[in-house]
Amino acid sequence: MPMRLHGYFRSTAAWRVRIALALKGLSVEHVSHHLRRGEQRAAEYLALNPQGLVPVLELDDRATVLTQSLAICEWLDETHPTPPLLPGDALNRARVRAVALAIACDIHPVQNLKVLARLRTLDVAEKAVTGWAREIIAEGLAACQALLPQDEPGPFLFGPAPTLAELCLVPQLANARRFGVDLVLLPRLLAAEAACQTLPAFQAAAPDRQPDAE
Repeated sequence: MPMRLHGYFRSTAAWRVRIALALKGLSVEHVSHHLRRGEQRAAEYLALNPQGLVPVLELDDRATVLTQSLAICEWLDETHPTPPLLPGDALNRARVRAVALAIACDIHPVQNLKVLARLRTLDVAEKAVTGWAREIIAEGLAACQALLPQDEPGPFLFGPAPTLAELCLVPQLANARRFGVDLVLLPRLLAAEAACQTLPAFQAAAPDRQPDAE
């Protein structure tokens, strides 16, 4: 019985896990939960993940459930180590994780539907809501670029192969464009994204390639 990934085609967190699965060559059953319709708040889904968030990965025993995209990606890396998502040495692993966490924990949450919906219920004007999100994304991505090693030839952020950092970067750049962020001053990030887009795993994981894409 294959693993089962609960997600939504537009979810950047679920997108990260789809990339990891594709890079590892792992087959999963995809189960979609329409976030804008609130399907992630259904009682059956909350029994899997009390946070009411995607993704969730059900392992093939259907009894073991993993939540949080980066935790899932690191579990996949530890249990299916080829190709690796993290470098072999501790210092570079810390650097990769720093960029991945900056995106997943500091940039991405401000675009969460729950957060934006809460601002709207507080009568914050739509222009201010999207402007705030755009500003946080722009500042965060600029910081990520500054964190990169200056002498790295690439083509990826940390060398000749994608890492956990790219799994977070590629979906976040798509979100940045959706919010109208000017990316012209982020050439290192754009170059890594372009390199990722040549890889079949990243292509297969893209939102428009998912069965629930609208």
